[in-house]
Amino acid sequence: MARSALLWCGGYLLLALLPLGIAVIRQPDETREFGAELGALLGLLALGVLACQAVISGRHRWFAESVGHDNILQFHRQTGIFALLLVLAHPLVMIATRPGWIEYLDPREDTLRAITLILLVLATLMLVASSLWRTRFGLSYEWWRALHGGLSLFVVAGGLGHAVMVQHYTESIFTTLLLGAVVGLALLLVVESRLLRPWRLRKCPWRVVDNQQERGDAATLTLEAEGDHRLDFAPGQFFWITLGETPFSLQQHPFSVASSSEDGKRFAFTAKRLGDFTNTLPEVPSGTRAFVEGPYGAFIPEPDNASGAVLIAGGIGVTPIMSILRSLRDQGDTRPLWLLYANKTWEDATFRDELAELEQTLDLDVIHVISDPEPEWKGESGKIDEALVKRRLPPDDGRREYFICGPEPLMNAAEKALLAQGAATTRIYSDRFDIV
Repeated sequence: MARSALLWCGGYLLLALLPLGIAVIRQPDETREFGAELGALLGLLALGVLACQAVISGRHRWFAESVGHDNILQFHRQTGIFALLLVLAHPLVMIATRPGWIEYLDPREDTLRAITLILLVLATLMLVASSLWRTRFGLSYEWWRALHGGLSLFVVAGGLGHAVMVQHYTESIFTTLLLGAVVGLALLLVVESRLLRPWRLRKCPWRVVDNQQERGDAATLTLEAEGDHRLDFAPGQFFWITLGETPFSLQQHPFSVASSSEDGKRFAFTAKRLGDFTNTLPEVPSGTRAFVEGPYGAFIPEPDNASGAVLIAGGIGVTPIMSILRSLRDQGDTRPLWLLYANKTWEDATFRDELAELEQTLDLDVIHVISDPEPEWKGESGKIDEALVKRRLPPDDGRREYFICGPEPLMNAAEKALLAQGAATTRIYSDRFDIV
């Protein structure tokens, strides 16, 4: 895991610095002040980081799959903010060095150029703000996804056009073509993920064959392959699923698999009614066509780990953990397992009956934690914290794995508690449901 992370970071830095490196291959004819050169290089670095955003957000299997989608997602968010700071610093540093350059933003001097540059800054601001505060802006996930893709294409393509038109570092036709090829490749990857991939998915449809209502205001949909294709996955992974007659839809959502990984022709996912789309899932009829992209994710137990695993879930975050438990049951696995399962009330505990059955077939200890218990509740109450982890879990043995899925506060508290008990960060796997 650590080696994969280092390789991934090295690959990212190489890609992000590539536009800057290409631009400085040939020394510009004009000698300018340090501030002017610094501002220009900040702009080229911004272009490289923004181009990389298109690469790391496209769910490309060849790009650091072993690092895990959750880690890539968090990295994508932070580098997006970094790219915004670079975009803002680029003109500020250059104008501070040569105040006359403010005319680049004056529509009276060159209307098309000024409007394009202003729109590029505004689009980058909107790109970052809409991702950080989507719900505050009232954007549905589907429309945010379309807006995010469109703004990304505009910002990267516009940034490339700006770098080429300024010509300070792109006077050479060789430099221009090489820079265009590198950044253009990032744009092609966006096109591949948004257009070519759905085109391929249309040949491999699935059907909803069952829709089961679950405890805790949740629904489990079971999908079956329509044809000879199959999707082999590991327990704990997730798919991007589109319900409807075509894969070309704004409505594509990530769902962790909840069923056993032993059958690649059939799988199930469970979702709680938490938003516009998930509110409609209980009414999805059998026979509804679906398109499935994946699997993705590194939330996967190591095979034959005799030290076992600690599983920590909050609410509907139990779904990938159910896939792990059901798969281990079907494989006849005997490793020791501990599950800390937090819910607001006992009635919210989805799968609580099946978990009791799994305790009889697996070497599993299920510990329910209820934050708002009834007076007659005799189990653990409150929140999952360091005291609870120390009291109910065995000491870390150096090999045991830890899997956490649930709301952000629970995950942060659980990670902190595990680290305090000596668990290594490389053996803690987190799966956050908040994709955006």
